[in-house]
Amino acid sequence: MKPYYEDDLVTLYHGDCLEVSEWLTADVLVTDPPYGQDYTSGRGDKFSKAARSIANDKTTEVRDAALTMWGERPRIVFEGRDVPPLPNNARLVWHKPGSGMGDLSMPWKPDYEFISVSGKGFRGERGTSVITAPLRVFRGDLEHPHMKPTPVLESLIEKCPSGVIGDPVAGSGSTLIAARNLGRRVIGVELEERYCELIVKRLAQQAFDFGDVA
Repeated sequence: MKPYYEDDLVTLYHGDCLEVSEWLTADVLVTDPPYGQDYTSGRGDKFSKAARSIANDKTTEVRDAALTMWGERPRIVFEGRDVPPLPNNARLVWHKPGSGMGDLSMPWKPDYEFISVSGKGFRGERGTSVITAPLRVFRGDLEHPHMKPTPVLESLIEKCPSGVIGDPVAGSGSTLIAARNLGRRVIGVELEERYCELIVKRLAQQAFDFGDVA
């Protein structure tokens, strides 16, 4: 299949990850798939671009099918908060200060997400399982409801086994940009062309993305 975009480190395909098989040639999976929450922002015009829910987010069927295709190889998967945990060797927490609404009758807000890590070969200095990084809005609007901070993805990929990174649900390009920043080859697939366009735009705008949101 011909890539939608390709450079020395990044290869992006436009299509359904259950039909486009190139991502399965990667060595490590790092992905933020739909996890059945059908998220829609209700915070008004400032977040209008991110207000729409993403494709396949009413259930975990696509996520589960993709993970079955991937098998037992090393993987890092964002899980959200309100779905059953995936089998894992470690469960991390992304603490995102300043975000989260939740049940307004409670004196705590849900400013965190879970990240599932499984497989072998992860490396690096042993440290905390809590990754703290704020989700800030900058340069206008959030353009995807699940945009992730580049430093969070970089901190995860830094501890991945060697080889090519794969992301079958590329979204706004979080994994692709973080992998490129670290000099890692990465293969992504994205179903919606508007997000393929967003990824290419961001890749073209700057050599390396050190922004707060990825």
